[in-house]
This record gives sequence, C-alpha cells and structure tokens, in this order.
Amino acid sequence: FNSNAQSIISLSQAINNGLANKKNITAGKLNITISNLQTQGLYKKYWPQVSAEYQYLYNPILQTSILPIGVFNPTYPADATKSVQFGTKWTQSAGLTATQPLLDLSIQRHINEAKLQERIAALSQEQSAYELAYTIAQTYIDIYLQESKIKSAIADTNRNYISYTLLKNKFDEKRLLKSDLNKSKVNHNNAVQVLSDGITQLIENKVYLLFLMGNNDMQQWNFEIDSSFANKYLLKNLVNTTTIDQLPELQQLELQSQLTTLQAKSETAKQIPTVNFKGFLGANQFTNTFNPVAANSWFGLSYLGLDVKVPILTGESPRNKIKQLKSQFNQYNLQKEDKILEYTKDVVTAKLKMDNLSSQLRTVEENISLSTESISIYQARVLEGQESASNLNLEEANLQILEAGYETNKKQMWVYWLNYLKASGQLSILWK
Repeated sequence: FNSNAQSIISLSQAINNGLANKKNITAGKLNITISNLQTQGLYKKYWPQVSAEYQYLYNPILQTSILPIGVFNPTYPADATKSVQFGTKWTQSAGLTATQPLLDLSIQRHINEAKLQERIAALSQEQSAYELAYTIAQTYIDIYLQESKIKSAIADTNRNYISYTLLKNKFDEKRLLKSDLNKSKVNHNNAVQVLSDGITQLIENKVYLLFLMGNNDMQQWNFEIDSSFANKYLLKNLVNTTTIDQLPELQQLELQSQLTTLQAKSETAKQIPTVNFKGFLGANQFTNTFNPVAANSWFGLSYLGLDVKVPILTGESPRNKIKQLKSQFNQYNLQKEDKILEYTKDVVTAKLKMDNLSSQLRTVEENISLSTESISIYQARVLEGQESASNLNLEEANLQILEAGYETNKKQMWVYWLNYLKASGQLSILWK
C-alpha cells in the first residue's frame, strides 16, 4: 500500500470530474444536441419547398379518344364519331415546382412538441448526472470511512500484539496454558487480517472512484481525499427544508404529461385544412422519333395558384388516439404523485433512522472507550499475575466485535445522510 499521496481530491472535485468526463454523461449531452437539431429542422418546414422533375417516356400504344365529328362538320351526320390518337411516341417533361406553406397548424404543433422533448432530454441528462453524483459521493464516503477503519485496525493490531507478547512471555516462563496463548494469537491474527482486508478494500474503493470520475489510468489510486469534508457536512447540521418538486425525475414526469397534451392538439390539427402557394415552371417535348434535342419540339408550361387540402377520410381515428393520450396524461400524473410520496417517505425514514443510529453510535463509542480501558487494566493485572489470560482474550475479542459493529453503523449513518440529501433534492450542495 503506497501511502505517499500525489494529490488531494475534494468531494466536489470528484463529482465535477465525473460529470465532465464520464462517457455516459457525455453521451447524454449528445442526446440534447440531437433533440435541438431536430427542432431546428422542423422550422425549415416554413421555408419554400422546391423540387426538380424530369421524365423521358416512350409510348408504344398511344391513347385513343372518340371525337363527335358530326358536331364540328355539318357534312357528317350529327351523331357521327371518329377515333383519334393523341400524343406522340416520345415525350419529355422537365420543370421546377415550388410550394410555400401559408397555413399549416401542424408545423407549429410539432415544433412545440420538439421543444418540450428537448427539455425532457435535458432532464433525463440531469437525472443521470444526479445518480452519478450520488454514487461518487457514496464511494468517496466509503474511502473516508475505510481510512478511519484502517487507523482503528492499526491501533487494534498494536494493542493485540502487546497482549500477545505479554502472554507469550508468561508461556515461555511456563506460567500460561498453550490454549490461552493460542486464543491470544487468534485475536492478533484476526486484527492483522482486518487491517489487510481494510487496505485492499481501500484500494478497490479508490480505483472505483477513478472509474466514476472518468479517469483512464486506474493505477493512479495513491491519491488522498479531503477528510475535512466530514466537518463541512456535519450530520447534525442537516438542513430540513426539502425541494422534492425540483428533482429531475419529477420534472421529467411533469413535462411528459404536458407532452401528451401537445400531442393531442397535434392530432386535432390533422383535421384542419392546409393552404399552400404553389407554382410550376417547365416544358414538354413531343416527337415521334427518338431525338431529345429536336428543334421546335419543346413547349413551355407554367402555373401559379393556391393548393388547399381538406382532410375528409384519412384512414385514422384521431378520437381513439386522443383518448389514448389522455390516458397517458393521467398515467404520468399518477406516477408523479406516487414518486412524490415515495421521496417524502424516504426523507422521513432517513431522518428517523439517522436520529436512532446517532444514539446507538454514542452508546457504542462509550462502550468501546470502556472496553479499551478495561483491556489496559487486564494487561497490567495479567502482568502482575492477578488476572487470568482467558479474561484478557475474551475482552480483546469482545472489543473487536464492538468496533466492527461501530464501523458498520457509522457507514450506515452516512448512507442515510446521502439518501436524505438525494430524496429531498439537496444532493447538489455537494458539488455546486
């Protein structure tokens, strides 16, 4: 274990590094960019639409029509008719068609939807960042607690070794049973193993923090954390005000319900007429032989006018779609209400557990202090031959149990604290 620190990383620095470098956060930001580009693309539907058209056709069988020649020529009977073929074997057509939307309510409706979807994408990104910040804070606190546990384990190992050495001397003097010496050795071995496990776990936690921070070099785990954060964010100074409504997840549900309302309006807009200004400029060629550039065979064509479309039968049922969207609207609102209750429950529960655990920690701290004092007394009395080794071994084992429980409770206390901040919408105080 390399204890020579190369750098000190604060909690806010760790979170900000993760938010800036983590790949899934960067990918989420790209989703916002994509949504924005899609919105910008919808505005172009207001622009004139221009298309070029070209056709070159061969007509092996020309269209035949019946003309009433008796109407045009009195030398024929009045009901006389004649079949006539129209067109030529070869035809070309080329031209430009321009369309300018004048009235199309669906365009603005779709733009409104796209803008709202942009905000939803941004909130989704905020929620991902919120979850990442929570995980980073949890890991950072784990490192802090693990370092504290290692310091305690070092003290335990030294104290156990003193007891073991004391009993080993008595055993060497034939004044102690081997079984009592073995129990002391077991206690010492357990203390050494706890220290070794603690160091390994500390390194694992630091490597995991590097991963969460988006650091590509996992070998740079020999950094230090700023342990003064524990004084800055004292558990007893917990703020009781909550901002649950500002949580990204709840805002996202609110906007999703608003989106269903806009989508329902878009469905209604499908039944509204559209008006476009339309123009065409082009020419047609007619020849009976293949000659794309034949002289005097091209004839111009153009027109300007209004193009009005009134939907009558579209093959869809807007009424059913609107009913579906209204159901989704209610669904999102119910989900939001349930989430608010869930977060409120988490806030109240975390606060109650913290208050209860705080009392337990004070009791265990006092018990550890008393047990440590008792062991010192036992060691002195064993040295003077006034106390049995078995009692000293038993007290050492009991202290190890007390300290293990204390470390577990202390970690759980910080977990409740983080859960309180997360559920109450106050987690951002750790990095902003």
